Parts: sequence; C-alpha cells; structure tokens
Amino acid sequence: MKFLRLLIILFVLPTFAQQGGMWIPSLLKGMNETEMKNLGMKISADDIYSVNHSSLKDAVPHFDGGCTAEVISPKGLILTNHHCGYDNIQSHSSVEHDYLTDGFWAMKMEDELPNKDLFVTFIVRIEDVTNKVLEGVVNLPTEAEKQKKIQDNISMLNKTLPKEAYQENSIRTFYDGNQYILFVTETFRDVRLVGAPPSSIGKFGSDTDNWVWPRHTGDFSLFRIYADKNNRPAAYSKDNVPYTPKHYFPVSIKGIQENDFTMVMGYPGRTQEYLPSYAVEQLMNSLDPARIEVRDRALKVQDGFMRKDNAIKIQYASKYASVANYWKKWIGEVKGLKKSNAVGIKQKFEKDLTDKINKAGKQAEYGNLLLEFKTNYEAIAPYALAREYFSEVVLRNTEILSFAYRLYQLEQVYNTKGEQAFNDRKVNLVAGFEALYKDFNANVDEKVFEQLIDLYANKSPKQFLPATLNNINATQMAEDVFKNSKLTSYNGLKELLNGDAKTVLEKLNQDKAFALVKSIADAYNNNVAPKYDELNLKNIALQRTYMKAIMELSPKSARIFPDANSTLRVTYGKVKGYQPSDAVSYAPITYLNGVMEKYVPGDYEFDVPQRLIDLYNAKDYGQYADKNGKMPVAFIATNHTTGGNSGSPALDANGNLIGLNFDRVWEGTMSDIHYDPVICRNIMVDIRYVLFVIDKYAGAKHLIEEMKLVKPAAKATKKSKK
Repeated sequence: MKFLRLLIILFVLPTFAQQGGMWIPSLLKGMNETEMKNLGMKISADDIYSVNHSSLKDAVPHFDGGCTAEVISPKGLILTNHHCGYDNIQSHSSVEHDYLTDGFWAMKMEDELPNKDLFVTFIVRIEDVTNKVLEGVVNLPTEAEKQKKIQDNISMLNKTLPKEAYQENSIRTFYDGNQYILFVTETFRDVRLVGAPPSSIGKFGSDTDNWVWPRHTGDFSLFRIYADKNNRPAAYSKDNVPYTPKHYFPVSIKGIQENDFTMVMGYPGRTQEYLPSYAVEQLMNSLDPARIEVRDRALKVQDGFMRKDNAIKIQYASKYASVANYWKKWIGEVKGLKKSNAVGIKQKFEKDLTDKINKAGKQAEYGNLLLEFKTNYEAIAPYALAREYFSEVVLRNTEILSFAYRLYQLEQVYNTKGEQAFNDRKVNLVAGFEALYKDFNANVDEKVFEQLIDLYANKSPKQFLPATLNNINATQMAEDVFKNSKLTSYNGLKELLNGDAKTVLEKLNQDKAFALVKSIADAYNNNVAPKYDELNLKNIALQRTYMKAIMELSPKSARIFPDANSTLRVTYGKVKGYQPSDAVSYAPITYLNGVMEKYVPGDYEFDVPQRLIDLYNAKDYGQYADKNGKMPVAFIATNHTTGGNSGSPALDANGNLIGLNFDRVWEGTMSDIHYDPVICRNIMVDIRYVLFVIDKYAGAKHLIEEMKLVKPAAKATKKSKK
C-alpha cells in the first residue's frame, strides 16, 4: 500500500531537529537512529529493540495497565512511580499500619507483600499486520460496516496468529486506522510490594506541586515480579520464585548535566497530535473548561474533609490524587494551547495542506476534508458537551451516582439478555462493590453530589436533560437522596440486590439514587448518545482520511510519528531548562536543599520526615551526591511524554538508568495535542535520589546490592616527584 511505503521512507531519512515524537521501538533504524546518535546516543537501535537477543525493551514492562516500570536487578526487582503503586500501598494501609504516611520496606523477600490483581506486561515482539486487518474492508459501503469488519478481523487474528500458550496477542491501530501492529506479550500476575517511601517523600508537594517545576518529589516505589519454576507467568503462589529477566538496567550514579542525551521508554496513554483546528478550538473553549469546573467543585469538598479527618484522608487519598491529576493538567493544557497559538498553527498547517492537495491534483480524494470537519464539529458541539457532563458528574466524580449507574446497567442486562445473565452480573457486582465501599464516605459524597448535580442541571445543555432536573434545589435533592437511598452503604446495596430478578428490579426502581440515575441515563441514552455516536463515527472516518493525506503529501523529511495508544514507545531529547514566560528562567536540575526551602512542619503537602532532615543537616549523602556535594532530586528534559509514561525509565546515552519519568511541566501539558519544544518538558526523579532514600534513609542496603551500579570513573592521582 502506497501510504505504508511512504511511512517506511519517513523512518529512514535523516533529520537533525529534535522536535518531540513517540516512536515505535521496532522502527527506529534509519532516520530516528541517526537523529538519536546526533543528539549523543552511544548504543544502536538494535540494542533498544531486538527479537534475536535481549534488548532494552525486555526491561520495560507495562505496569498495571496504566503506568510503566523498569527491571533493575537479576531478581525481578522493578521500579515505578510512587503514584503508580499508590493504590497497592493504600490497600495494605490502615490507621494502625499507615504505609502511606510511614513508608514500607521489606527487609527480606519473605516480607514482600502480594497485591491482588496487580500485573505487569512485557513486549515479546512487534509485527506489522495492516494488510491482514484491512482484508475485505475497503469496498464496504458504510463506516460502521468497515469498523465492524476491522474488529472481526482483529478478533480472528488475535486468536490465530502464532504465540506461546502463556503469551497473548494484541493488535493496535496506528495513524488513525492507516496502520495496524501486532504486539505479542507476556503478563505476570504475581507482583509484590517491596518498598515505598513515606508520602512526605514520594508525594512531596502533593497537588500544589503537581505538574509544576521546580519539583522536589521522590516519586518512586519498588515491586518484585515472581514467576513459576520455569520463569513463566503464574498466579500468586508461595512456591513462585523471583523472575529472571531477559534484560535489566544498569543504574548509573555518574550524574547528568544540561544538554546530556536522554531517552524515555514506556507506554504513553493517548495523544491527539493531528486533530484539526476545529477540534482543538472546541476542546480549548468548551470541553476542557467544563471538565475543570466539575472537578474543581468535587476536589474542594473532598479536600475539606480530608484535612479534618485522617481516616477520610486515607480513604480518599488515591481517589483525590486521581481526580486532581487531570483537573490540573486540563487547566495547564488550556493555558498552553492559548499561549502557543495552537489553533492558529493548525490553521496554517491546514492551509498549507490544502495547497498541497490542489497542487497534487487530489481534490477529489481530499478536497472536502476540512469543510466536512468544520460542519461536523459544529454539529457535534452540544452533544459533546452533554457527554462530558454526563461522564464527569454521573460516571466519575459522584460515587453514589456511579454506583447507581452500574445497577442501571444491570437492569439493561436483564432487559436485553435475560435472567441468567442478570444473575451472573449481580454476583460479580456484589463482590466488586465491597472494595468500592471500603473507600466510600456518605457524608463526603453527599456534599460532592450537592455541588455536581447543581452543575449538571444548570450547565449541561438543557434540551437533553430529564424533567427530574428542572428547577431543582441541589441541597434538598442531596438530603433526599442520601436519606432515602440504600446505596449509602454496602449492606444497603446487598439488601437491594437480594432476591430474584423481579424482586431486585422492583426494589431498585423504588430507590431514590437509582431512580434519579435512571432518569438521567435514559435521557442521555435517548437524546445524546445516538447522535453523538453518529457524528463521531463521521469524524473518525474523516480523521483517518486526513491522516492519510498528511502522510501522503508531507515532504519526505517530515517527522510523522503515530499518536500514543498505550503501546511501547521511545522518545528522546536532551536535559534542558526552559523559559516559561518573560524574565523567568528555570534550571534543569533540583536539589535536596529545595525540599528544605519548601518544608512546612506538619503540613499536608510539604512536611518532611525528621530522618531526611537529619541526613540533610549532616550532608550524609553517601556515594549519591553530585561532584559539588549536593543531593540531586529531579531533572527535566525535552522528551515527549504523556500519561502512561509515569514510571518510565529515563536512560542515558549508553542505556543506563538515570531516573524515572513522573510528570510534565504545567506550561507544556498541551503536548498531548500540540508539542512545542520551547516549553514542553518532562519531569524525572533523579536515580541518585531514589538510591539515597533506599540506602541512607530506609537502610535497605540489600536492595542496592541487587543492582548493578555504574559509577563515575575514579580520578587519576598524580605521582609525587622523587
């Protein structure tokens, strides 16, 4: 296929202006390898990805489906971010044993803690299967039929393409449906908690410093992968043994400086770099502001309770951090899109593309693309806004509503699939809800409900709302729902779900929370979802053709990388400071003295453990200090990262571990949509700070001894003259 031949050409031509990108590791040879070497890389593309011998990709597992980790010892020891391990640390915590506050360190393997449902996935090999996926697709008359055929082909290929019995096949789409790639993977499900610093180190700065530079967070935690006696994936068993990896990263304590080459490998979640200007404008002016306002109200309520009650703080710590993360990200995204004139830049790109279409005589194929985009995005606007409010208020940020929605779905299962399917789902729901209610507080959620139902009734497009939300008093509605619904407790939920299908459904429809959600969900499913899906399907088809036009008509030297989709990627750049605004300049490295400058005794976000203060005062940094005797904490670089890259290894020119990616700077969070090399920076915790905390703070020297440390060359001594 012509566009795939062009894609191969794009990967093999040299270029010298590093401007972001999330590259498929199996396709680095050629243009990318040349560029990386020009930036300072000392290893080869084959060292990064190979199916014939061990390579860097064998030390980079996907962590729990949403983060990245790296293997750092021959005994399956892995590092990831503290915030990636947070749920598992929390699950082992209680008021009596508060590992979030105090930290946790297993001083021997027998003390390492199993984690239910935690898993890590390694990539075995990567293979292009585009022709197989698109077989029989092109001539189908409608987009819906094409999508169904593609999914049918993918399902068949996942089952039939060769793999070992303990491996999985996963086919993912690239370039908006213009390319399909197979990933053969191995998933390990016995992953145990080994160590975590206290939150005052691992989450230092908390939500105030989130997405911010300068940063002083020791955002790391340690786990270990266990396997069966054949070194293969296995469910948890006391007979399992530490996993022996194909590759593990040497850990460099040689240090970094500005303009050093850096490379990040990981599983970035989702980017949309090739959206048309109409989509970016809608996101910037309508959808992001709606999301921000919903989460802003929810967070203020939760924060007020968490500051007053430590039990609530433990209950809501992980949920609050998750909600706050993207709330703050979206605020920075809007600011960055406006500051970088992303819409204007995309409009210019579209004008240039139109000129190329006309010059190439491709008007019949591509000439109406932009006009159709404009028409569709104008038509979808109210439906997209209603969809965001439904998602943010009902599904994500008001727990009693999200609980009720799951029960609403249970009713739909009965209506469409019958009583047996209903009973099977009910059993799973009862089991699954137990963990949700462990971290649920009705008093907190009532106040969140009051705030968010008011927003939903007054800000979501009124033409799509049910009569139950007309002219409401949010306070009275909150009191009524929480006083009269069984969903305020786990016992109440079990009571509602006790009985045969008819009995359960009668009880559910009399419950205040369920009845409210049913009215909202029915209105959404009847008035919003069908039209949104229809228009969105048109945009998906247009986006695929738009991407094809970009690939076909761009110059041969263009750097066209695929959007992120939670598959293994490589991004590279240099350690670099930046200037976010007039007269403001940021250095690329922070130090422990900066932690002490921010220290506020007893503060929720900026407290510092006494042990760390003592080590700082004594300047007792062991072998981990820099050449000036200072303790580095974090650094920034021009690597193009996003959510999912949390925990990703930051590597030096020789493929040694120098840090862990954990964030981006606030001014550059719009890099998911528009990467600007002037202000987009990723934030990494320096590996020397990680080792210092493990060794000097926690005294877990046995973990250091597992690793292969790469140390600075010894200084030559001059011989004395006789």
